[in-house]
Amino acid sequence: MPKFTAFRGLLPTVELADKVSAVPYDVVNSAEAAALAAGNPYSFLHVSRPEIDMEPGIDLHDDRVYEQARTAFAKLCAEAPLKQDEGKHLYIYRLQMGDHVQTGIVGAASAEEYRQGIIKKHEKTRQDKEDDRTRHVMTLRSHTGPAFFTYRDDAAIDAFVAEYTSAPALFDFVAPDGIHHWLWRLPENASAELEKMFEKLPCFYIADGHHRSAAAARTAAECAPNNPNHTGMEDYNYFLAVAFPAGQLAILAYNRVVKTLNGHTPEELLNALNEKFTVTPSADGKAEKAGSFKMYLDKKWYTLVPKFDTASLDVIARLDVSVLQDNVLAPLLGIDDPRTSDRIDFVGGIRGIGELEKRVDSGECKVAFSMYPTSVDQLMDIADAGGIMPPKSTWFEPKLRDGLVSHNF
Repeated sequence: MPKFTAFRGLLPTVELADKVSAVPYDVVNSAEAAALAAGNPYSFLHVSRPEIDMEPGIDLHDDRVYEQARTAFAKLCAEAPLKQDEGKHLYIYRLQMGDHVQTGIVGAASAEEYRQGIIKKHEKTRQDKEDDRTRHVMTLRSHTGPAFFTYRDDAAIDAFVAEYTSAPALFDFVAPDGIHHWLWRLPENASAELEKMFEKLPCFYIADGHHRSAAAARTAAECAPNNPNHTGMEDYNYFLAVAFPAGQLAILAYNRVVKTLNGHTPEELLNALNEKFTVTPSADGKAEKAGSFKMYLDKKWYTLVPKFDTASLDVIARLDVSVLQDNVLAPLLGIDDPRTSDRIDFVGGIRGIGELEKRVDSGECKVAFSMYPTSVDQLMDIADAGGIMPPKSTWFEPKLRDGLVSHNF
């Protein structure tokens, strides 16, 4: 059912692919992006985080920031150079982090199918982030950061991909963070064959990239009225995505740090928690299984296990992140809406337990919660039910690199 189409990809040269490719714009702040791009004029961070080449402290939504992105993109296209393929292709993208390997397909997804729910979401988006991505895409006239899709495993697609990845890759490099990346360009006839295989799937699920997908739908809606000959087949109706089989994905925890105890002392908070949870001291902060989580308070770790039957709750409410939100964060710590509250911050599992201890021990935060990862099956089940997961429920690793393939329109 889903359209996942070949397109004329915009790629760097083989020689510069490793220097052009960069981490996604939304996993680093301005200072981190500047450090990663230092000394590398080809880094795609000059495009995705253009403020790194401007005066410190500039408003990230200033008109000049988007113009700087346009200038940097044009410069990179000319000097790297980035070249658009003559024919329309799908691409195979493999990543390896340690022993974990995942292999997906780079293609053009349909903005209309996102609107129709054939591309299923599980998170709400924020208006300010949608606005920023839409403006960035419209300014560049290119989708440069891929949305991250998944689909239920399909043996025929797996076999097809295995056949083509036995040949040498077009790009093959290890990034500075140790992640190994490969990219293959499929021949046009093979791309057409794979398109037909994807049409047999019932749907795609957005694993990561809800704001990119929403911005793509808005981009298509903005472009269509300006084209008197609009057919729905134009490039602006499609956006860049990488689709991976669900069985290959790795989800890490998305942990929480809270800046206030909402008027409680540590002892009062522990007493309040005992009403709904069995609270026991723990030697470390690693959450060991679903159905429980860890808390770091006053330089001590605790395990919290609900005293109530979570299995009787619906598919969203029984998630550990929902149990935490509904029984701790909202009623005890005053965080009614974690999307907008300035009392809470979210820490990707890749940063480790030490980051949680650091944030609390420094006095920046008062308490931290270490979560067990949400599963891919839970994500798909919730999306199938039309549900919305709590914010920051999943952290996928490894991250897809920007700049290896872009989708111009």
